[in-house]
Amino acid sequence: MTQSLHPAAQKGFSSAAELYQQVRPNYPQDIVPWLAQQIQLNQNSKVIDLGSGTGKFLPYLQQLTSHILAVEPIPAMLEQLRQAYPEIQTLQASSEHLPILANSIDAVICAQSFHWFANLETLGQIHQVLKSEGHLTLIWNQRDVDIDWVKALADLIEPLEGNTPRYHSAQWKQVFEDQSLFQLANTAIFRQQHIGTVEQVVSKRLLSTSFIAAMPEHEQQRLKTQFEQIVLKYTGKQPQEEIAFPYITYAYDFKKIDQK
Repeated sequence: MTQSLHPAAQKGFSSAAELYQQVRPNYPQDIVPWLAQQIQLNQNSKVIDLGSGTGKFLPYLQQLTSHILAVEPIPAMLEQLRQAYPEIQTLQASSEHLPILANSIDAVICAQSFHWFANLETLGQIHQVLKSEGHLTLIWNQRDVDIDWVKALADLIEPLEGNTPRYHSAQWKQVFEDQSLFQLANTAIFRQQHIGTVEQVVSKRLLSTSFIAAMPEHEQQRLKTQFEQIVLKYTGKQPQEEIAFPYITYAYDFKKIDQK
């Protein structure tokens, strides 16, 4: 286990790995042709799913190539991945220490993960394993806070974040300043909805958030009640009624800069 792994990730994702697999949203199908066109992924491409978690992004990569290595540092998350995708090659490793042959990988994909390890050590390791003109692609699902009830949930959660790394803080972008390893080649935005019961796709999904999953059980249950009260107030929907949770998916493609 890497010492740089944030305590919220280590504790929260270790205890809530099964919940994470069950309640996290998938990704928009439109991201597959984007990967094929923008990153030129094909059946011969060798890809690393870095910070792969329980493997939520693997089905999209599998539509393009079978040469996939899932890299994840947290054993509980990796166990969920292996149960769901026994055909996928896995490696328990830190992003800062990748025991992978240099110049051997076409693309490194970080889906819902890069904010946890946005440092120069990681960029250096990724740069080393990528082939010439290889790609580093960062993808995040984010709740659409332009919707009133989603914004109300976000406002409740935000004070609980503390120093936990988050996509929306944009701190992860700082690692790309003053470096000569990668240059931004393309960005894309997709929209989707996660449909299910309020309990499944709203309250339990929010309980899978790292810093919430790391809380004591009684605090989690108190928050679950608050989440469901907010949804009821804004939408009139009870916990067992169906709802569509709106998401925006952000994708960033960085291209390796070959060192002279």
